[in-house]
Amino acid sequence: MSPKLADYRLLSFDVYGTLIDWESGVLNALNPLLEGEDVDIPRENLLTTFHEAEKAQQASTPDMKYADLLTTIHPDIAHRLGLHPPTEEDNVRFGQSVGTWPAFPDTVDALRRLGEYYRLVTLSNVDRESFSATNAGPLQDFPFDMVITAEDVGSYKPDLKNFEHMLAAVEDQFGVRKDQVIQTAQSQFHDHAPARKMGR
Repeated sequence: MSPKLADYRLLSFDVYGTLIDWESGVLNALNPLLEGEDVDIPRENLLTTFHEAEKAQQASTPDMKYADLLTTIHPDIAHRLGLHPPTEEDNVRFGQSVGTWPAFPDTVDALRRLGEYYRLVTLSNVDRESFSATNAGPLQDFPFDMVITAEDVGSYKPDLKNFEHMLAAVEDQFGVRKDQVIQTAQSQFHDHAPARKMGR
């Protein structure tokens, strides 16, 4: 018999792409690279280049804080796009942009409604400081029951260690079993594929 929503006790959220409009956030943060350049790069090309640089760096340095990772890949993105190299100040500004990425318009209201029925946990690919900036700003200090970041685990999704860490933590703290957890996310690569491997 298929489980019903009432059988679940906890929703584990990806944040960036699910609760936060990461595409708009990344594109806005990349705008300074394009200023003064005589180019017209399609939105999809910018996002694909960002994703490829991000994925390669995450695989190479899984324990690097996400803000530092963004700072590191910023000049690589410029190079891949054939743009002038950014300054170190520009790189750092890009790395610190995560907290300014906007929430989707219905995110906070939806979280408040869901919080009446489920425990809400984040399983995010950023660092603690970046998530804190997001929660204090776009997410309006929403009181998640637990926050887990890549920095806490020491690896980035889609590594199964992140999901194993979350499942162990919610069972230990809340007594919630794996079969009572729903992974709620937008990304096939970062979340859906590994969650299926974990039976979620």
